[in-house]
Amino acid sequence: MKDSFEENIQFIKGVGPKKAARLKRLNIETVQEMLYHFPRDYDDRRNTKKVSHLVAGEKVTIYGRIIEEPQISKIRKGLSLTKVKMRDDTGSVSVIFFNQPFLKKNLTMGTEVMVNGKVKVGYKGLEITNPVYERVESANSEAQVIPIYSTTEGLTQKEIYRMQKQLLSTIKEFPEFLPEEIIKKNRLCDLRFALCGIHFPKTTQDLKVAKYRLVFDEFFLLNLSLLSIKKQFKKQKSSIALHIKDDVYEFIQGLPFRLTSAQRKTLDEIFDDIQRTTPMNRLVQGDVGSGKTIVAVCALLNCVLNGYQGAMMAPTEILAEQHYEALKELLSPLNIEVGLLVGSMTKKNKERLLERIAKGEVQIVTGTHALIQEGVVFHNLALAVTDEQHRFGVRQRASLMNKGANPHILVMTATPIPRTLALIVYGDLDISTIDELPPGRKSIKTFSASKKKREDVYTFIKKELDNGRQAYVVCPLVEESESIEAESATEIATLFSHTIFKSYRVGLLHGKMPSKEKETVMNAFKRKEIDILVSTTVIEVGVNVPNATVMIIENAERFGLAQLHQLRGRVGRGDSQSYCILIHNSKSDIAKERMKIMEKTTDGFLISEKDLELRGPGEFFGIRQHGLPELKIANLFKHIKILKIVQQQIKELIEVDFEGFLKEHPALEKKLINQLRKIDDEIPYS
Repeated sequence: MKDSFEENIQFIKGVGPKKAARLKRLNIETVQEMLYHFPRDYDDRRNTKKVSHLVAGEKVTIYGRIIEEPQISKIRKGLSLTKVKMRDDTGSVSVIFFNQPFLKKNLTMGTEVMVNGKVKVGYKGLEITNPVYERVESANSEAQVIPIYSTTEGLTQKEIYRMQKQLLSTIKEFPEFLPEEIIKKNRLCDLRFALCGIHFPKTTQDLKVAKYRLVFDEFFLLNLSLLSIKKQFKKQKSSIALHIKDDVYEFIQGLPFRLTSAQRKTLDEIFDDIQRTTPMNRLVQGDVGSGKTIVAVCALLNCVLNGYQGAMMAPTEILAEQHYEALKELLSPLNIEVGLLVGSMTKKNKERLLERIAKGEVQIVTGTHALIQEGVVFHNLALAVTDEQHRFGVRQRASLMNKGANPHILVMTATPIPRTLALIVYGDLDISTIDELPPGRKSIKTFSASKKKREDVYTFIKKELDNGRQAYVVCPLVEESESIEAESATEIATLFSHTIFKSYRVGLLHGKMPSKEKETVMNAFKRKEIDILVSTTVIEVGVNVPNATVMIIENAERFGLAQLHQLRGRVGRGDSQSYCILIHNSKSDIAKERMKIMEKTTDGFLISEKDLELRGPGEFFGIRQHGLPELKIANLFKHIKILKIVQQQIKELIEVDFEGFLKEHPALEKKLINQLRKIDDEIPYS
């Protein structure tokens, strides 16, 4: 066997084409991918006990001998029990297996076995139900901590166990890619110890040491990849230097409100960037209602005043149209031509608009991802803004850059996250934060209510509607589901319009509706032709109706904190006091904790930290930009200290002379290039 992590797993002894095909379903094709298929859990068999010391509820390992022939009984169709009795030198206990009648041949009287499972109170005393068992003479009976792997149909735990065991004992060299100074400085174990220790730890300390090294590796490569992408973007051909025009400051002075200090600081950072010939690649993250859009408008205005085109891309047609209306209202008095490009346009209108964009007659184009499609040609695009950054990834931004001569890129998100994590999620971008709300904005009053209080909630809604206000009611489902116990938008809308709110105008909005229909409903709501809009989370992003003062969220326990906060941000956009009521039906401690947090604070940054803490990074990373590799072993919340250490190491050792450092460490350079290829083949890399 070659001493190579890159060898195809099919050609490893004991694998072959059939097993290789099954492993491929787990994204395992090479020796390296096999070794990096880490255990999802461990079966700790060090807690060995004597039968006389067993306690109900404990998970234990016991050694003993089978003292009776197995008994098989059929409880009902599809369920059989195999019961055996085993004894050690202190007593005997019953062991029960479900639907494993074949064990009658394996567990014959007199067989020495090890049993690992949970102790329960049975009909005739304590018993161990459906445990893992092994004959004492089997190959891994001496092991104390057994790895448990994610597997697939036709591939057993034992087969993966044996493959890992064989690979680790056969490979002679484990190619290190981390520079020696980093290994020494951080007291990291070598790669051989790490991989052996993660799969087959002999002690708890071995597992900790191995895990630390592998978590460090993962964060190191991820941070390095993002730094590489950032540097490659900056190395591209020169962008257009946009001088800051006095007319922009006159425009700001003429606004009916004053920019906050956070908005002014962010605008200064943007203006500093766009005056350079290096393309700007900046993220503006700010809470709901913090005023990101006006900052983008100022940047786009300055671009047009320099004689170039600007673009603003949004994830939904509703939001794209909203930006179009806002830009028209603000910039039409300055004779600036604004266009809207979305998928639902007629062919004739689209062709005419594309022709005008290509000639430069339309100076600012707003739209959805339709903006980055092949047929869209700009006359001289110099600045591209994307709203709700988490809906677009590295690839979409690269496509947008190709629409002009390396235009400056400004991305915005209302999903604030802690800065340390922002450096990962948006690691290829410079970051600006608007952490201040405009003065005079009333805080949204938030309350949680159980389903029993629904009548009181409906009475409150009627009171607001009678005062000329409007309300949102958000449901987690579009239609009723047999498998999920939650309210559906269609069902609630029908109920409201025929019974509870039949004297009011009820609208329905959800993602399955055609774009034109969604647009019609949303416009009717904006024009106050609808009193209550029943919707799914399609209204989560950017919808702006100042007259809407009530947000009801059904089954609030089904949403994460960040999403609840986003939904709440649809109200509180006018001068009147606004309210958010979370109707929930959960007794879980986490759900109750979420409701309390929402009642206590409207600070999006604090909420995002709590969301990460309560739900973990798996769900949180739904906001991650597309293309970044999944973290196999690192956990952004649990391992935040390691993440900070890695970021500091890269800053100290690598950031200043990135290329020079890589040339000194060819193994690291090779590893990085392989990682970048996995991220996205459209991202430029050396």
